[in-house]
Amino acid sequence: MDNDLAKRLMWTGLLAGTGAVVSIVANRLATIIWVRLFDEDPPDA
Repeated sequence: MDNDLAKRLMWTGLLAGTGAVVSIVANRLATIIWVRLFDEDPPDA
């Protein structure tokens, strides 16, 4: 892989993909914690 543009595009895709997964996991974890603490669904943001 000598093409810098391809490397940058791959890096951007990898960063966006991992960011999306982490965001989904954080949202689910926060929802689980909220429900266990307050025994109700979290408020809509």
